[in-house]
Amino acid sequence: MTASSMESLVALCKRRGFIFQNSEIYGGQKGFYDFGPLGVELKNNLKAAWWRAMVYNRDDVEGLDSSIIGPQALFDQSGHTSTFNDPLVECKDCHARMRADKMADPTKCDSCGSDNLTEPRDFNMMFQTQVGPVDGNIGYLRPETAQQIFANFKNVVDSTARKIPFGIAQMGKAFRNEIVARNFIFRVREFEQMELEFFVKPGEDEKWHEYWLEERLNWWAEQGIPRDKIRKLDVPADDLAHYAKRTFDLEYGFPIGYEELEGIANRTDYDLGNHTKAQSELNIQAEVHENKRSNAKLAVQDEDNNWLVPFVIEPSAGVERGVLAVLNEAYTEEQLDDGKTRTVLKFKPHLAPIKAAVIPLAKNNADIVAKAKEIKQKLQALGLGRVLYENTGNVGKAYRRHDEVGTPLCITVDFETIENAEETVTIRNRDTMEQQRIAVAELANYVRQFYSAA
Repeated sequence: MTASSMESLVALCKRRGFIFQNSEIYGGQKGFYDFGPLGVELKNNLKAAWWRAMVYNRDDVEGLDSSIIGPQALFDQSGHTSTFNDPLVECKDCHARMRADKMADPTKCDSCGSDNLTEPRDFNMMFQTQVGPVDGNIGYLRPETAQQIFANFKNVVDSTARKIPFGIAQMGKAFRNEIVARNFIFRVREFEQMELEFFVKPGEDEKWHEYWLEERLNWWAEQGIPRDKIRKLDVPADDLAHYAKRTFDLEYGFPIGYEELEGIANRTDYDLGNHTKAQSELNIQAEVHENKRSNAKLAVQDEDNNWLVPFVIEPSAGVERGVLAVLNEAYTEEQLDDGKTRTVLKFKPHLAPIKAAVIPLAKNNADIVAKAKEIKQKLQALGLGRVLYENTGNVGKAYRRHDEVGTPLCITVDFETIENAEETVTIRNRDTMEQQRIAVAELANYVRQFYSAA
């Protein structure tokens, strides 16, 4: 079961501290959102899962963390300053601004229904900034993390002695001045990307493109989004980005309908070819811009010592869209035996914002409270993620709260814990609601095994 509407997710996210509107006390800033106490944990857990899969669990990928501001030359050569545009239409009556290609009716204003519209014009979505005190020294907030990966290609090759095929992975902020930010965190102006640029030998690119399609489908399944919930779109040739030979879009059924969750593009040698010096000396297959500013040859030598510019396969996913998909897929409403309904987020355990909650049965009993805090500290030391000391004094309400935020395990410390020599506590499973008594001495091992098996 998934959320019945985007409004259901938005309400839960605010109520339980996952996501807030940016600067809400001043009316909110459209297209910008802040991740609250639970949201930042969920987002970090998703990013950590991606980094483990891309970097730690592989022997052919290196990591990178580059600056979010790049010089104009970088984005001139990539084509962003000239082609990173959306078609903007403005209503002359109500002054609403719309993307021409997303209007319900291209002849009428989405807001007031007027047909008094401007002609579409290109609107560049990059945020421009002034770098330093000198006028004219223009920089841009990066609209994607990819270009700095290409700019660092030679640095990574020289420092790691990598041979193709290999990849460079990066997570980080990107910025797009969307004409219309919409659908909660689905389309925003500040967001995070998880991008891999995987460099391969020309002629082997189609094989690797299919390989990464399967890898990414499998990874999303591990995050709780089954393959049958993802629709693969082989993007038609006339809809491809200017740099792409072929692109697979992975589309998920969000509450707003099927929309892109991740793109997996075959970017050919377009990017390295654009950023390299000595272009005429290399057999670049893509149509590139002349480059007289680069000081590095972004190419490798093959087994015959001939220079070649690698092709690039790029799996690129937005963190916010991933969080939204995971939230939606985990959202469950269940009818209980007493006729009541419980809302529960059935996250995969490794993504849960809170890994375990420790609840004292009586918050005014010093011995119970002390034992609960001691247990909390021991479990926190396992390094599995956040363990919460939940001192509400009402166990039933605490269970319902932790169901709703997706906590897999709740541990209750009661009078039996402190009065009996065995020192047992009650441990409750989120999904089954089953409870069992377990000795405090065995608790750390139980929790560790629970997460290793999950």
